[in-house]
Amino acid sequence: MKFGFVRNDLDSSPGQSLDGSFRKSNSVISTHSVSGVSSSSKYFQTSRRVYKGLKDFGREFIDQELFNQSLDDWILENYGVDQVTGEQPFLKPPFLTDELRKLDLALEGVFFQQLFRMPCSPLASKSVKEDGYHALEDFLHVIVNGLWRTFWRKSGPLPFSLCCFHHPGSKFYAIEKAISRGRLEELRGLALISKNGNNLKVHWNQVVELVLFRQNILSGNELKLSVSTICEALFYGVHILISRCLSKSRTISDDSVFIMVFDSKFGAVIKLGGDLSKLELNTGDPYQSVAHWIKCHAEVLLSSVETIWNRLGNANWGDLGTLQVLLAAFYSIVQCNGPPRKSISSLASAHSLRLQKRRIECRLAENENAKIPYQQDGYQHGEIVELDHSDNPLVKNTSHLKLRQGEILLLEDQQQGQKSFQIQESFIGGNYFLYGAISLDYPTQLLTLYVGAHPSRLEPSWEDMSLWYQVQRQTKVLNILKHQGVSSKYLPEVIASGRILHPGPCKKQTPSGRCDHPWCGTPILVTLPVGEPLSYIVARDGPFSSDDALRCCRDCLVALRSAATASVQHGDISPENIIRVFNMQGTRHKVLYIPVSWGRAVLEDRDSPAINLQFSSSHALQHGKLCPASDAESLVYLLFFVTGGRMHPQDSIESALQWREKSWATRSIQQHLGEVSPLLKAFSDYVDSLCGTPYPVDYDIWVKRLNRAVDGSGSADRGKMIEEVAMTLRLENVAESSGTSGGGT
Repeated sequence: MKFGFVRNDLDSSPGQSLDGSFRKSNSVISTHSVSGVSSSSKYFQTSRRVYKGLKDFGREFIDQELFNQSLDDWILENYGVDQVTGEQPFLKPPFLTDELRKLDLALEGVFFQQLFRMPCSPLASKSVKEDGYHALEDFLHVIVNGLWRTFWRKSGPLPFSLCCFHHPGSKFYAIEKAISRGRLEELRGLALISKNGNNLKVHWNQVVELVLFRQNILSGNELKLSVSTICEALFYGVHILISRCLSKSRTISDDSVFIMVFDSKFGAVIKLGGDLSKLELNTGDPYQSVAHWIKCHAEVLLSSVETIWNRLGNANWGDLGTLQVLLAAFYSIVQCNGPPRKSISSLASAHSLRLQKRRIECRLAENENAKIPYQQDGYQHGEIVELDHSDNPLVKNTSHLKLRQGEILLLEDQQQGQKSFQIQESFIGGNYFLYGAISLDYPTQLLTLYVGAHPSRLEPSWEDMSLWYQVQRQTKVLNILKHQGVSSKYLPEVIASGRILHPGPCKKQTPSGRCDHPWCGTPILVTLPVGEPLSYIVARDGPFSSDDALRCCRDCLVALRSAATASVQHGDISPENIIRVFNMQGTRHKVLYIPVSWGRAVLEDRDSPAINLQFSSSHALQHGKLCPASDAESLVYLLFFVTGGRMHPQDSIESALQWREKSWATRSIQQHLGEVSPLLKAFSDYVDSLCGTPYPVDYDIWVKRLNRAVDGSGSADRGKMIEEVAMTLRLENVAESSGTSGGGT
């Protein structure tokens, strides 16, 4: 008989999973998923009879040797490569190589330092074993503290503790207490415990992950786990899952648990998961019952055995072994505390910027004069290259100037004179050409370089007109903002603008004229900073978390508010025109969301905004003009998109308007954003009340509220992170505007 509590939406039939791992129920989500943590776990009610039966079962399941005898043959059959057939092991690893590689990139720059060295000799003597436990405790503390401060919260108390244990169901002790009581030899390992408020009593259902510490975890001379090590890990894993099922609070997901096994040199990770509702309770033999459950209904995943500590007792940070331990600890914390504020993917995506900065530093070291950090083969050092138009395939069609990595571009800026830039990478997309470049005067900073269309080609195609908006018009808009004293870290900054100085002689008659060279007079705009567009980030990493969406909304509103002080509206808010920037200057917040592409900005009534069937405001689609709340309305559509809202492709203005009318009428946008954050729902309600009206957006109150949500501060002044260079915008406490009820923080 099985104890019959029910989980919703779970398929109870066992079988082989889609990824080929050993038989398990569909209630268990493989760690090969994006999050690595099952999202299907449901809290459920159990009857008193079932509860008592499971509790009695846990009390009877105490003899590890009997459990080993029930399972060791199955482990021998399914673990390790068959020496005769050469078949791969049936027990799969818990992590994909790509997962470990992404974590490695995400943790670049995170400092892990183990102060207690692991003793090199086997854990035979009492003093060596004592030093080993202190080293293991320090190793685990560094891991948990580093992960928590990196992904969850930088400050505040750590919600975990480390305790040692003797056997399943035993009390937990601090290592010093166990040593002082002379019980060191009885210890089996350490447990990461989730703190339960001020309650000092620790229960087994609070175990986040378990760590076994043995004298030797290897099977003879082979670099694989011994059968007894695997059996012991599974024995404790079953006890933890049963304890979680019996818990009344159930703050930790109860369908899987990570167990780590170590000796003084090697380590491995084991994951056990499964639906305990399929466990037979009244068979008379609890060990055979658990063994049958593991064989037929559970998921057992085993990592490779890797070296954790070197000969000096230092942890091999960044190696495969420690990365497996780090990722297991990360997923265990997610099970207990929920998704992190910063995802692994978002931190790993900053690797390209760090790599670019390192490349620049290396080139500077190779070139003492730092004038030309990159030199193409066949060219003299420092020479501005004159390309052969007849042989260069990039310029056979002279419609547009196309540049290659490493080329030097000379720009004539009317205010700053001649400036040299070197192309680092190319971002070609949409209807404009965009490059990453560095200034040869300040080569440590990556810049954005726009290449416009030649003035003589503004008539033939719409593509060239789009380039005109991206370069000439955007230069005008950004300069207007600059001249009116509007400057913010949430707005792009003009570094240089002007016309390209082409190679070879120039026959122009006047400084503002141009010759017949196909590049002469081509406009260039260089801005700061460089980042990834949201459209690319969502396509690569998936929808935004609540924290990322709130930060994006706050940053964009700060930028729009700054521009509004100069009577400028963006006019083209879309995922392609918002970039995510990783601030490498060590400021309080490393991630910024910055609206770019200000070429379609509206400065006066006769200006027309861009028309985007998915993200333009209803007023823009109907009248070809912006109302005061148009940018905010477009921002709501953008937030709906980046948080996973479904936006059907539109083929006409009529269908786009119909979608907007239906979405606002049925409140589908507000409902979706409400699932992400109540504050975003309140903001969308507020924007809905302003759409098409002459009333301006009250940016101050929403920036103030979003500051509180993003910075986690109850103080309006403390939460303010706005950098205004030429002016100070004071945030005042004002009464709530219409449409904001229920959304305050």
